[in-house]
Amino acid sequence: MQPVDRLHPPAWLAHRDVRRLVEVLACPAGPPRAVGGAVRDAVLGLPAGDVDLATPLPPDQVIQRLSEAGIRVVPTGVEHGTVTAVLSHRPIEVTSLRRDVETFGRKARVAFTDDWGADAARRDLTMNALYADPDGTLYDPVGGLADARAGRVRFIGDPAERLAEDGLRLLRFFRFHARFGRGVPDPDGLAACRAAAAMLDHVSQERIWAELAKLLATRDPAPTLMAMEPAGLLARVLPEARDLARLARLTRVEPVAPTTIRRLAALAPGADPEATLRRLRGPVADARHWSQALVAERLLAAGAGGFEVVDRCGVAAAVDGACLRLADGARVPAALWRWRTQPLPRLPVVGSDLMAFGLTPGPALGRHLDWIRTWWRQQEGKPDRAACLAAWQAGVGLDGTAP
Repeated sequence: MQPVDRLHPPAWLAHRDVRRLVEVLACPAGPPRAVGGAVRDAVLGLPAGDVDLATPLPPDQVIQRLSEAGIRVVPTGVEHGTVTAVLSHRPIEVTSLRRDVETFGRKARVAFTDDWGADAARRDLTMNALYADPDGTLYDPVGGLADARAGRVRFIGDPAERLAEDGLRLLRFFRFHARFGRGVPDPDGLAACRAAAAMLDHVSQERIWAELAKLLATRDPAPTLMAMEPAGLLARVLPEARDLARLARLTRVEPVAPTTIRRLAALAPGADPEATLRRLRGPVADARHWSQALVAERLLAAGAGGFEVVDRCGVAAAVDGACLRLADGARVPAALWRWRTQPLPRLPVVGSDLMAFGLTPGPALGRHLDWIRTWWRQQEGKPDRAACLAAWQAGVGLDGTAP
């Protein structure tokens, strides 16, 4: 494999943990090379996430060398050639070069090799099959460098074959287009995805949700989701999606960084958060957050003040609810946004303060506290204890009557 270019070595390539692995895994067939997302992102000038290394050494030799060097090894997927080296600062996956012997949907029976081209041919997208030597020398066996720079998301080789190897690649194609693509999706890849739509029925909901969540969090997911509609791909994975136009409006007006749940709430108005995320095997916490964002949206529509919404729903849910209102062309109280950076005050009155006036524990005491809390929220949380008690005395009286 001939070099095609040279990276100005990014910081991660010069990191001492990476250098240590390069030293330990050096062999006559060549040093390990960084591969995949970290290399792609370095080419595009983006910050790197996880660093993955590929090596001509078979897994047993990788494990032996790392162990002898005192580096902890986790056999993450050793049957497929992947182990995780745990060093001082980060875990780094090391995968032996391999070629597919037989594929079974997501899984494959592999044979280990020292052929970098064969290893590249089994990957999914051209831009994910870039390799970099420790000195930054780039290797591009399948044309991924030009594709990455041009914003072309393409399958390696025959798209239908790549999809047959793992149905999740269908969603990865769209997710990577949403993140890196320019213009319309690659026609060959798009046609293959539409023809392979039924493969999604054999992909676990957890894996589908992981890809959808990343797609929704991209800068502008709506055009890509629109490209999924004609063959029913979007409806297949997210039947709750009913309002792509609203999602598109949201991406244009949201004044804060995107979140998956906010985007999902815009795309699927009327959906039941708990039922939707239960079906997708999504986190329970995300379902709660989505529900609270909808509460915040309703409160704002009813004219509630910014602090009241934040205090009732939490800052994150209030912000998401406010963004949904903006997507619908509504105005949002300016005061709401400042609570993103300011600590929320706590209600300065507790039950014992009211008991000092003769109230006894029970439902009536709770209703009086609720009255004070409502008034305090309407004042944007500014009144102190004395002011709250004075307002309560003036507004409710001391006869124990429910407010």
